[in-house]
Amino acid sequence: MTVSLGRVATAGASHQPSQNANPASTQQLTSTTAPSEPSPQRYYYKDGLRRVAPYFYTYNTWCKERWRGRELIDVFQSEFRDRPIEYYREAMVSGQVAVNGKTVGPHYVLKNGDLISHTTHRHEPPITAEPIAVIHEDDDMVVINKPSGVPVHPAGRYHYNSVVEIMKTERGPDFAPRPCNRLDRLTSGIMFIAKHAKAAEQLGVQIKQRSVRKEYIARVVGKFPDGEVVCDQPILQISPKLGLNRVRANGKPARTVFKRLAYYPPNRTPNGNGHQSEDATRSDTITVNGSDNTSQLSGSNCAGKGYSIVRCLPVTGRTHQIRVHLQFLGHPIQNDPIYANQRVWGFELGYNDADGTQNSDEDVISRLSRIGKDQVAEAVAYHDAMVDEYYKKKAEKMSGEVCDVCGTPLYTDPGDQELCLWLHSLRYEDADGAWSYVSPLPAWALPPEGTSGPTQVGSLEELVDAAGTFEVDSD
Repeated sequence: MTVSLGRVATAGASHQPSQNANPASTQQLTSTTAPSEPSPQRYYYKDGLRRVAPYFYTYNTWCKERWRGRELIDVFQSEFRDRPIEYYREAMVSGQVAVNGKTVGPHYVLKNGDLISHTTHRHEPPITAEPIAVIHEDDDMVVINKPSGVPVHPAGRYHYNSVVEIMKTERGPDFAPRPCNRLDRLTSGIMFIAKHAKAAEQLGVQIKQRSVRKEYIARVVGKFPDGEVVCDQPILQISPKLGLNRVRANGKPARTVFKRLAYYPPNRTPNGNGHQSEDATRSDTITVNGSDNTSQLSGSNCAGKGYSIVRCLPVTGRTHQIRVHLQFLGHPIQNDPIYANQRVWGFELGYNDADGTQNSDEDVISRLSRIGKDQVAEAVAYHDAMVDEYYKKKAEKMSGEVCDVCGTPLYTDPGDQELCLWLHSLRYEDADGAWSYVSPLPAWALPPEGTSGPTQVGSLEELVDAAGTFEVDSD
């Protein structure tokens, strides 16, 4: 059997529609009990969001090695952040949280082989109502354009509001989607969903062997330099609990190639041809490896300096690699609720701070931990005067209300900045030219109304040439 991914490039393929979020939530229990959902119509729509009515759900997980010898309440307090510690303590007394099917109380000391279960009245965050669009489909694979703000797999506070579960609901119980590439919840764009295990395995081999190239598009703060910018800064995960990463000398090797596609000043005055005047910019390749040229890049405090649309070629595959490298270069993604958040990173937003002298890891982690509890996730873009006051105030945080059924503290709806990250998986292609898929540019990457600018990108070759060779395993 031959698995086909399409022999002809489908650049700019049209979409065929089929028929938020708390950044601090890191629920890690794995479900082995199906949710009790009496109605086949799981979703309803309100205020432009896809919603799921609350339902009862049981999580189960085996005791992890790092939990052994620790009290049950201590593990929940340190690892599961989506509910107050008082809730977990009461749940352990009542038996909602149990070990090996028995009520053991909060001070039970965990040991190897223990099965921990948590039965809860589950409240899923709403997600965008935008459908999952199909770019290409054959007998082996569905190539989709994932909407921003939708997780791929059930995880954390999300189950039915995930790509996998939405596609199961739309295509029937016999459809078993197998995602072949990963995208963060907030990132939109091209994903491969295999219809059977062999197709997933074959594409996985291609990706692992680096015979598949991928390109992202991002909207960043300020005027990004001209020419190909190569960032070789290593990346370190400073908090597994929060999934937080930053540039650090003792991190894992990473390389990303960037190239500006367009720049849109804050006060655009079109010339006679409808184009923008720009200062002359460099056209040479810039390499940022911690030893030179970093001072040539603009600082990250760029509110009011307009924005750039930037092409991104990740040579390695570190978590949050593009977001972290753009932040380090002084041009974070404009609406990034984590890496462009001045409450977390300070005035300079982590620009050129490879040794953490401006903001220590401990300070950054502490500040991020408060987001979603008593503070909203607010990116630097939302301080711009051109953004409505509404978006500065509307974001998900604890509402002060509780559920009538279970007493769970409730969150407000997510704001737009928590449903959409201006980072998009634009292109996947076989390095030998056997197949290629390119999605249309997202709306936020198109020229503003009344302005001229690019509406599509060119080939990958110039970015590939700048990337050079870089032998290192991905995550």
